[in-house]
Amino acid sequence: MADISATMVNELRAKTGAGLMDCKRALVENKGDQGAAAEWLRKKGIASAVKKADRAAKEGIVTSYIHLGGKVGVLIEVNCETDFVAKTDEFQALAKDLCMQIAAASPLFVMREQVPAELLEKEKEIAAAQVVGKPAPAVEKIVQGKIDKWFGTVCLLEQPFVRDQNKTVKDYIAEAIARTGENIVVRRFVRYAIGD
Repeated sequence: MADISATMVNELRAKTGAGLMDCKRALVENKGDQGAAAEWLRKKGIASAVKKADRAAKEGIVTSYIHLGGKVGVLIEVNCETDFVAKTDEFQALAKDLCMQIAAASPLFVMREQVPAELLEKEKEIAAAQVVGKPAPAVEKIVQGKIDKWFGTVCLLEQPFVRDQNKTVKDYIAEAIARTGENIVVRRFVRYAIGD
């Protein structure tokens, strides 16, 4: 087993925002490899978030972001379980990051379950028309791949996170859930742009 120094633990903590003990455990599990330990923490955070997903999130904040020049504005409601967490700097920073994500990436929905059936069918028709002439089993897989990619542009939780393209917005929220110990839910948002 590699010797895990306090410096290594602090370095991983600064990189991931995870707790000290979690960072130490991750480094021990991954023999001191910072990259592998960070990945281990992300997986742990996502698993932890899944367990908390059924818990009621009735507290939270409504916050806004106006992009430089006043051409784009966003209002968002982000919920958590307690008023205590809602008032923390970390939770409020998360809500602001989500506002900036929406301003930059223009999602239409929070999650794929909110996409109207008729819009989804229209996208499937478009995707199928693009692969005419291919064998039927291949068409189905290609269409599903195109739809998944489309969800990644129109659904906030499936978009690549603007501050770290290696994770999705859902991953970013899952990491915050792991750190706060509370369920966090993006309830709704609205994006205004001049001329839209």
